[in-house]
Amino acid sequence: MKSLSDVEPVPLRGGPVLRWGILAPGVIATKFARSLKRHTDQEIAAVGSRSSERAEAFGHEFSIPRVHGSYEALLGDDAVDIVYIASPHSRHKEMAVAALEAGKHILVEKPLATSAMEAQAISDAATLHNRFAMEAMHTRFHPRTRVLEKLLSDGDLGHVRMVIADLGVRFPLDLHHRLYDPELGGGALLDMGVYSVWLAVFVMGLPTSVHCIGKLASSGVDAQSTTVLTNDDGQQAVACCSLYTFGSGEASVNGSDGRVVVASRHAAPGGLTLYDEKNELVAQYVDRSGLLTAEDGLCRQAVWAARHVTDGLTQSPLHPLSTSIGVLQVLDEARAQLGMTPRRQAT
Repeated sequence: MKSLSDVEPVPLRGGPVLRWGILAPGVIATKFARSLKRHTDQEIAAVGSRSSERAEAFGHEFSIPRVHGSYEALLGDDAVDIVYIASPHSRHKEMAVAALEAGKHILVEKPLATSAMEAQAISDAATLHNRFAMEAMHTRFHPRTRVLEKLLSDGDLGHVRMVIADLGVRFPLDLHHRLYDPELGGGALLDMGVYSVWLAVFVMGLPTSVHCIGKLASSGVDAQSTTVLTNDDGQQAVACCSLYTFGSGEASVNGSDGRVVVASRHAAPGGLTLYDEKNELVAQYVDRSGLLTAEDGLCRQAVWAARHVTDGLTQSPLHPLSTSIGVLQVLDEARAQLGMTPRRQAT
């Protein structure tokens, strides 16, 4: 059995450095900040929160020199080059546009917004203000994804026929939590299904048909679903997500000449296994970077964003806004088929 190696090692230190502002210091912002501090030279210059106490606590934990008790104050801080937006999904569009209008580059937690329409508004604002904007789809920047990309481009799998991806968590019903609040963009599809749909789009492009079945929670958000995507070439993808169970977290990309299997938590860093058309083991990729948790892997998207901004780009060639918008178009359709009521849009 042969080994597969990372086709493009990315140095996390020694490259371009940006001054980051953290907007909305919650759970995911804490993980992002820890990852940057542990593994990169990126500078966290400021933090902004609606709560002065929360901003102060976050600033103290990560030794951040500038602490702001409002989002507006952070956006007006000249010491900030780029803003990492970690608010609930429902505020992504509002905050992203405000940051761009303030002259800041942005990295927005996934999903980029709660709908393709909102995501397009972010893209339009980035173009208008000539600033870099990217969704924080950390999976795109893991070494495993580059290995898969090379296997696809080299034709090792032949003609891809099917993508299967599953991702879920077990989260008991809590009507006060954002995951179950429709006004905060709750539901499994926007939180976890986005990863599986992104993988399908990465491999086979945007689908021409979407079919989704599932179950809504009592609050009206999607709690569990299975979505089938098909394109004009006959390629199909099956994306499952749930708030009821962790499930396997597995993913596979299946072609006429072979298949790739990700054994668990496909959105996180890790390895993959290549089988041939006879289902015989051919090769394995083992991620030896040392960044093997989803939290640790968050730093890669920041390093790539710093590279792109330094190169004068307004979008990432690896993960352009058109991809984020396309994925949200799929999620819009899937959620509509489940009978979800569209969230009230902020004016």
